[in-house]
Amino acid sequence: MKDEMKEEMRAVIIYESTHHGNTKKLVDAVAERYGIPAVTVEEAAGMDLGQYDRIGIASGVAFGRFYEKTEKLVEERLPEGKEVFFLYTCGNDTGKYANSVQAKARAKNCRVLGVYGCRGFDTFGPFKLVGGIAKGHPTRSEIDGAADFYGGL
Repeated sequence: MKDEMKEEMRAVIIYESTHHGNTKKLVDAVAERYGIPAVTVEEAAGMDLGQYDRIGIASGVAFGRFYEKTEKLVEERLPEGKEVFFLYTCGNDTGKYANSVQAKARAKNCRVLGVYGCRGFDTFGPFKLVGGIAKGHPTRSEIDGAADFYGGL
């Protein structure tokens, strides 16, 4: 199945995972199961993203949206007309954290295939004072869920 997907389309996942590596766990699960390269936002800044048919954007969440560098990459570097999907982790999921990046992708006539988000251990700001929230997340089931999500696209 991995070889068939590679021949049919070129895909990449671009990610930003800073605090506890929560988002990278999701990215690694998808990348390993489907043989998709994963690159950081910084690495993607120097790449020709136009060569990919499908682009995954993965990020942690801060202040109710994807990390700033990721938002900027989508706005400035995401090529027109691509298939895109989004992954994220957060301390407490509202289901709305990908709205901004989805709007930016749609403004570039990209086809949004879907969004997968789950909780991730969070010690940002005041959460540090209480030892963090969402301890133990993402769980194995949530990590596998990200890979299953991609398989269903």
